[in-house]
Amino acid sequence: MKLVYFEYTRLAAIFCVATFSASLYAQSAEESVRAYPTKPIKLIVPYAVGGGTDVLARMAAKEITDRLGQPVVLENKPGVAAITGTEFVARAPADGYTLLMAPSGPLVMNPVLRKTLPYNSQKDFLPISVVGRLPLLITVNSSLPVHSVKELIAYAKAKPNEVTYASSAALFLLATELFKQKTGTNFLAIPYKSSGESTNALMGGQVTMAIADVPPLAGLVKSGKLRALAYTDERRSPAFPDVPTVAEAGLIGTEVATLVGIVAPAGTPMGIVRKLQGVIADMVKKADVIERFTAIGVEPVGNTSEEFAKLIASDLERWAEVVKRANIQPE
Repeated sequence: MKLVYFEYTRLAAIFCVATFSASLYAQSAEESVRAYPTKPIKLIVPYAVGGGTDVLARMAAKEITDRLGQPVVLENKPGVAAITGTEFVARAPADGYTLLMAPSGPLVMNPVLRKTLPYNSQKDFLPISVVGRLPLLITVNSSLPVHSVKELIAYAKAKPNEVTYASSAALFLLATELFKQKTGTNFLAIPYKSSGESTNALMGGQVTMAIADVPPLAGLVKSGKLRALAYTDERRSPAFPDVPTVAEAGLIGTEVATLVGIVAPAGTPMGIVRKLQGVIADMVKKADVIERFTAIGVEPVGNTSEEFAKLIASDLERWAEVVKRANIQPE
Protein backbone atom coordinates (compact mmCIF):
# COMPACT_ATOMS: atom_id res chain seq x y z
CA MET A 1 0.00 0.00 0.00
CA LYS A 2 2.82 2.36 0.88
CA LEU A 3 4.48 1.54 -2.45
CA VAL A 4 1.32 2.39 -4.37
CA TYR A 5 0.93 5.65 -2.44
CA PHE A 6 4.56 6.54 -3.11
CA GLU A 7 4.18 5.84 -6.82
CA TYR A 8 1.01 7.92 -6.95
CA THR A 9 2.74 10.78 -5.15
CA ARG A 10 5.73 10.58 -7.48
CA LEU A 11 3.54 10.65 -10.62
CA ALA A 12 1.51 13.53 -9.23
CA ALA A 13 4.71 15.47 -8.55
CA ILE A 14 5.96 14.80 -12.10
CA PHE A 15 2.62 15.93 -13.50
CA CYS A 16 2.71 19.13 -11.47
CA VAL A 17 6.26 19.89 -12.58
CA ALA A 18 5.39 19.21 -16.22
CA THR A 19 2.26 21.37 -16.01
CA PHE A 20 4.20 24.17 -14.33
CA SER A 21 6.97 23.92 -16.95
CA ALA A 22 4.44 24.02 -19.80
CA SER A 23 2.79 27.04 -18.21
CA LEU A 24 6.14 28.80 -17.89
CA TYR A 25 6.98 27.94 -21.52
CA ALA A 26 3.63 29.27 -22.76
CA GLN A 27 4.07 32.42 -20.69
CA SER A 28 7.60 32.86 -22.02
CA ALA A 29 6.41 32.39 -25.62
CA GLU A 30 3.65 34.98 -25.13
CA GLU A 31 6.12 37.43 -23.64
CA SER A 32 8.56 36.96 -26.54
CA VAL A 33 5.74 37.67 -29.02
CA ARG A 34 4.70 40.79 -27.09
CA ALA A 35 8.32 41.97 -26.92
CA TYR A 36 9.02 41.23 -30.61
CA PRO A 37 11.31 42.38 -32.06
CA THR A 38 14.21 42.46 -29.61
CA LYS A 39 16.97 42.20 -32.23
CA PRO A 40 17.51 43.04 -35.93
CA ILE A 41 15.25 41.38 -38.52
CA LYS A 42 16.61 39.98 -41.78
CA LEU A 43 14.48 40.61 -44.87
CA ILE A 44 15.63 38.37 -47.71
CA VAL A 45 15.15 39.51 -51.31
CA PRO A 46 15.59 36.53 -53.68
CA TYR A 47 16.74 38.78 -56.53
CA ALA A 48 19.66 41.12 -57.22
CA VAL A 49 19.52 44.81 -56.32
CA GLY A 50 17.45 47.09 -58.54
CA GLY A 51 14.26 45.20 -59.38
CA GLY A 52 10.69 45.95 -58.31
CA THR A 53 10.82 43.45 -55.45
CA ASP A 54 14.00 45.08 -54.15
CA VAL A 55 12.45 48.57 -54.34
CA LEU A 56 9.38 47.51 -52.32
CA ALA A 57 11.54 45.60 -49.86
CA ARG A 58 13.54 48.72 -49.05
CA MET A 59 10.38 50.72 -48.44
CA ALA A 60 8.92 47.98 -46.21
CA ALA A 61 12.21 47.60 -44.32
CA LYS A 62 12.26 51.30 -43.46
CA GLU A 63 8.65 51.22 -42.30
CA ILE A 64 9.13 48.16 -40.08
CA THR A 65 12.31 49.68 -38.64
CA ASP A 66 10.55 52.96 -37.85
CA ARG A 67 7.47 51.31 -36.35
CA LEU A 68 8.98 48.43 -34.38
CA GLY A 69 12.24 50.04 -33.28
CA GLN A 70 14.67 47.40 -34.52
CA PRO A 71 16.70 47.63 -37.74
CA VAL A 72 15.57 45.53 -40.70
CA VAL A 73 18.64 44.33 -42.59
CA LEU A 74 18.07 43.71 -46.29
CA GLU A 75 19.92 40.76 -47.82
CA ASN A 76 19.79 40.13 -51.57
CA LYS A 77 20.18 36.41 -52.30
CA PRO A 78 19.66 35.98 -56.05
CA GLY A 79 20.15 32.75 -57.92
CA VAL A 80 18.39 29.91 -59.74
CA ALA A 81 15.05 31.63 -60.46
CA ALA A 82 14.86 33.06 -56.92
CA ILE A 83 15.10 29.56 -55.43
CA THR A 84 18.29 30.28 -53.46
CA GLY A 85 16.85 33.07 -51.31
CA THR A 86 13.42 31.47 -51.03
CA GLU A 87 14.80 28.14 -49.78
CA PHE A 88 17.01 30.01 -47.30
CA VAL A 89 13.94 31.49 -45.61
CA ALA A 90 11.99 28.22 -45.79
CA ARG A 91 14.76 26.60 -43.71
CA ALA A 92 15.16 29.52 -41.26
CA PRO A 93 13.91 29.45 -37.64
CA ALA A 94 10.21 30.32 -37.35
CA ASP A 95 10.80 33.18 -34.92
CA GLY A 96 9.99 36.25 -37.03
CA TYR A 97 13.61 37.30 -37.46
CA THR A 98 14.08 35.98 -41.01
CA LEU A 99 11.46 37.06 -43.54
CA LEU A 100 11.12 36.80 -47.32
CA MET A 101 10.09 39.60 -49.68
CA ALA A 102 8.24 37.32 -52.03
CA PRO A 103 6.82 38.14 -55.45
CA SER A 104 4.67 35.72 -57.43
CA GLY A 105 7.74 34.18 -59.10
CA PRO A 106 9.03 31.91 -56.31
CA LEU A 107 5.61 31.38 -54.69
CA VAL A 108 3.49 30.70 -57.78
CA MET A 109 5.47 30.54 -61.01
CA ASN A 110 8.25 28.24 -59.84
CA PRO A 111 5.81 25.60 -58.57
CA VAL A 112 3.96 25.48 -61.91
CA LEU A 113 7.10 25.65 -64.06
CA ARG A 114 9.31 23.17 -62.17
CA LYS A 115 8.82 19.50 -61.43
CA THR A 116 10.75 19.67 -58.18
CA LEU A 117 11.58 22.46 -55.73
CA PRO A 118 13.43 22.44 -52.39
CA TYR A 119 10.44 24.18 -50.80
CA ASN A 120 6.62 24.10 -50.89
CA SER A 121 5.16 27.56 -51.26
CA GLN A 122 1.97 26.68 -49.35
CA LYS A 123 3.42 24.43 -46.62
CA ASP A 124 6.81 26.00 -45.85
CA PHE A 125 5.67 29.63 -45.51
CA LEU A 126 3.16 31.64 -43.53
CA PRO A 127 1.93 34.66 -45.54
CA ILE A 128 1.99 37.99 -43.71
CA SER A 129 0.67 40.62 -46.14
CA VAL A 130 0.81 41.69 -49.78
CA VAL A 131 2.61 45.03 -50.02
CA GLY A 132 1.76 45.82 -53.62
CA ARG A 133 0.40 44.55 -56.91
CA LEU A 134 2.54 45.19 -59.99
CA PRO A 135 1.25 44.82 -63.55
CA LEU A 136 4.01 44.71 -66.18
CA LEU A 137 5.12 46.81 -69.14
CA ILE A 138 5.98 45.56 -72.62
CA THR A 139 9.01 47.70 -73.41
CA VAL A 140 11.61 48.27 -76.15
CA ASN A 141 14.61 50.53 -76.58
CA SER A 142 13.61 53.94 -77.98
CA SER A 143 16.06 53.51 -80.85
CA LEU A 144 14.14 50.48 -82.15
CA PRO A 145 11.82 51.39 -85.06
CA VAL A 146 8.84 50.01 -83.15
CA HIS A 147 6.07 52.17 -81.68
CA SER A 148 3.26 49.71 -80.98
CA VAL A 149 2.61 46.05 -80.19
CA LYS A 150 1.46 45.58 -83.80
CA GLU A 151 4.79 46.94 -85.06
CA LEU A 152 6.71 44.77 -82.57
CA ILE A 153 4.97 41.67 -83.90
CA ALA A 154 5.77 42.64 -87.50
CA TYR A 155 9.39 43.37 -86.56
CA ALA A 156 9.75 40.00 -84.83
CA LYS A 157 8.26 38.09 -87.76
CA ALA A 158 10.60 39.88 -90.15
CA LYS A 159 13.64 38.86 -88.05
CA PRO A 160 12.67 35.44 -86.63
CA ASN A 161 16.21 34.37 -85.78
CA GLU A 162 17.38 37.69 -84.32
CA VAL A 163 14.79 38.93 -81.81
CA THR A 164 15.35 38.32 -78.09
CA TYR A 165 13.73 39.17 -74.78
CA ALA A 166 15.15 39.73 -71.31
CA SER A 167 13.89 37.38 -68.62
CA SER A 168 14.81 37.80 -64.95
CA ALA A 169 11.93 36.00 -63.21
CA ALA A 170 9.55 33.14 -63.85
CA LEU A 171 6.59 35.53 -64.18
CA PHE A 172 8.31 37.57 -66.90
CA LEU A 173 9.27 34.37 -68.70
CA LEU A 174 5.72 33.07 -68.61
CA ALA A 175 4.21 36.44 -69.58
CA THR A 176 6.49 36.59 -72.61
CA GLU A 177 5.80 32.99 -73.56
CA LEU A 178 2.09 33.86 -73.51
CA PHE A 179 2.86 36.85 -75.73
CA LYS A 180 4.68 34.55 -78.17
CA GLN A 181 1.82 32.04 -78.17
CA LYS A 182 -0.73 34.80 -78.76
CA THR A 183 1.21 36.52 -81.55
CA GLY A 184 2.99 33.64 -83.29
CA THR A 185 6.40 35.24 -82.71
CA ASN A 186 9.63 33.53 -81.68
CA PHE A 187 11.65 35.70 -79.31
CA LEU A 188 14.66 33.94 -77.74
CA ALA A 189 14.92 34.20 -73.94
CA ILE A 190 18.07 35.77 -72.46
CA PRO A 191 18.18 35.20 -68.66
CA TYR A 192 19.22 37.82 -66.09
CA LYS A 193 19.33 37.82 -62.27
CA SER A 194 17.01 40.81 -61.75
CA SER A 195 14.71 43.16 -63.63
CA GLY A 196 17.34 45.84 -62.98
CA GLU A 197 19.88 43.80 -64.95
CA SER A 198 17.40 43.04 -67.72
CA THR A 199 16.56 46.75 -67.95
CA ASN A 200 20.26 47.54 -68.39
CA ALA A 201 20.42 44.95 -71.16
CA LEU A 202 17.45 46.56 -72.87
CA MET A 203 19.08 49.97 -72.52
CA GLY A 204 22.29 48.62 -74.03
CA GLY A 205 20.52 47.07 -77.00
CA GLN A 206 21.51 43.55 -75.96
CA VAL A 207 17.89 42.37 -76.18
CA THR A 208 14.97 43.37 -78.37
CA MET A 209 12.31 43.74 -75.72
CA ALA A 210 11.33 42.99 -72.14
CA ILE A 211 8.10 42.34 -70.30
CA ALA A 212 8.93 43.27 -66.73
CA ASP A 213 7.79 45.07 -63.59
CA VAL A 214 7.44 48.82 -63.67
CA PRO A 215 9.76 50.20 -60.92
CA PRO A 216 13.11 49.77 -62.73
CA LEU A 217 11.52 50.88 -66.02
CA ALA A 218 9.48 53.90 -64.90
CA GLY A 219 12.14 56.63 -64.96
CA LEU A 220 13.63 55.41 -68.23
CA VAL A 221 10.22 55.30 -69.94
CA LYS A 222 9.32 58.78 -68.70
CA SER A 223 12.69 60.16 -69.85
CA GLY A 224 12.18 58.66 -73.31
CA LYS A 225 15.12 56.25 -73.17
CA LEU A 226 12.78 53.25 -73.27
CA ARG A 227 9.42 52.99 -75.03
CA ALA A 228 6.45 51.28 -73.35
CA LEU A 229 4.14 49.59 -75.85
CA ALA A 230 1.48 48.12 -73.53
CA TYR A 231 0.49 47.68 -69.89
CA THR A 232 -0.53 44.22 -68.72
CA ASP A 233 -3.58 45.23 -66.69
CA GLU A 234 -7.28 45.63 -67.37
CA ARG A 235 -7.04 49.41 -67.00
CA ARG A 236 -4.35 51.95 -67.85
CA SER A 237 -1.76 52.93 -65.29
CA PRO A 238 -2.08 56.40 -63.69
CA ALA A 239 1.71 56.62 -64.05
CA PHE A 240 1.52 55.98 -67.82
CA PRO A 241 -1.90 57.21 -68.99
CA ASP A 242 -0.84 57.20 -72.66
CA VAL A 243 0.28 53.55 -72.66
CA PRO A 244 -2.53 51.23 -73.86
CA THR A 245 -3.55 48.11 -71.99
CA VAL A 246 -2.74 44.75 -73.59
CA ALA A 247 -6.42 44.41 -74.54
CA GLU A 248 -6.37 47.81 -76.25
CA ALA A 249 -3.21 46.70 -78.06
CA GLY A 250 -5.01 43.62 -79.39
CA LEU A 251 -3.78 41.06 -76.83
CA ILE A 252 -6.96 40.23 -74.94
CA GLY A 253 -6.41 37.60 -72.24
CA THR A 254 -2.75 38.36 -71.58
CA GLU A 255 -3.28 40.46 -68.45
CA VAL A 256 -0.52 39.71 -65.92
CA ALA A 257 0.43 41.15 -62.53
CA THR A 258 2.78 40.07 -59.79
CA LEU A 259 1.92 40.28 -56.11
CA VAL A 260 4.83 41.27 -53.89
CA GLY A 261 4.37 40.46 -50.23
CA ILE A 262 6.17 39.38 -47.08
CA VAL A 263 6.10 35.78 -45.85
CA ALA A 264 7.66 34.07 -42.85
CA PRO A 265 8.72 30.46 -42.27
CA ALA A 266 5.80 28.18 -41.42
CA GLY A 267 5.26 27.95 -37.67
CA THR A 268 5.99 31.60 -36.96
CA PRO A 269 3.72 32.74 -34.07
CA MET A 270 0.54 34.42 -35.32
CA GLY A 271 1.08 37.25 -32.85
CA ILE A 272 4.24 38.21 -34.73
CA VAL A 273 2.48 37.80 -38.08
CA ARG A 274 -0.35 40.09 -36.96
CA LYS A 275 2.11 42.70 -35.69
CA LEU A 276 3.93 42.81 -39.04
CA GLN A 277 0.67 42.65 -40.96
CA GLY A 278 -0.52 45.76 -39.11
CA VAL A 279 2.66 47.65 -40.02
CA ILE A 280 2.19 46.90 -43.74
CA ALA A 281 -1.53 47.75 -43.64
CA ASP A 282 -0.74 51.15 -42.13
CA MET A 283 2.20 51.73 -44.46
CA VAL A 284 0.20 51.42 -47.71
CA LYS A 285 -2.34 53.99 -46.48
CA LYS A 286 0.25 56.75 -46.09
CA ALA A 287 -0.07 59.57 -48.61
CA ASP A 288 3.65 59.65 -49.42
CA VAL A 289 3.74 55.87 -49.93
CA ILE A 290 0.68 55.96 -52.20
CA GLU A 291 2.28 58.79 -54.18
CA ARG A 292 5.53 56.89 -54.59
CA PHE A 293 3.74 53.64 -55.47
CA THR A 294 1.66 55.43 -58.12
CA ALA A 295 4.79 56.94 -59.67
CA ILE A 296 6.30 53.49 -60.20
CA GLY A 297 3.10 51.71 -61.20
CA VAL A 298 2.45 49.82 -57.95
CA GLU A 299 -1.06 49.30 -56.57
CA PRO A 300 -0.94 49.29 -52.72
CA VAL A 301 -2.63 46.30 -51.08
CA GLY A 302 -1.88 45.62 -47.38
CA ASN A 303 -4.20 42.62 -46.84
CA THR A 304 -4.39 39.93 -44.14
CA SER A 305 -2.46 36.69 -43.83
CA GLU A 306 -5.55 34.69 -44.75
CA GLU A 307 -6.31 36.85 -47.81
CA PHE A 308 -2.71 36.53 -49.01
CA ALA A 309 -2.88 32.73 -48.64
CA LYS A 310 -6.07 32.59 -50.74
CA LEU A 311 -4.43 34.68 -53.47
CA ILE A 312 -1.45 32.30 -53.61
CA ALA A 313 -3.80 29.31 -53.90
CA SER A 314 -5.94 30.89 -56.64
CA ASP A 315 -2.88 32.08 -58.60
CA LEU A 316 -1.36 28.58 -58.45
CA GLU A 317 -4.54 27.18 -59.96
CA ARG A 318 -4.78 29.88 -62.62
CA TRP A 319 -1.17 29.68 -63.79
CA ALA A 320 -1.08 25.89 -63.78
CA GLU A 321 -3.94 26.05 -66.28
CA VAL A 322 -2.12 28.71 -68.33
CA VAL A 323 1.00 26.54 -68.48
CA LYS A 324 -1.10 23.59 -69.59
CA ARG A 325 -2.89 25.57 -72.31
CA ALA A 326 0.40 27.04 -73.53
CA ASN A 327 1.89 23.53 -73.66
CA ILE A 328 4.87 24.59 -71.55
CA GLN A 329 6.61 21.54 -70.12
CA PRO A 330 7.81 21.91 -66.49
CA GLU A 331 11.59 21.62 -66.16
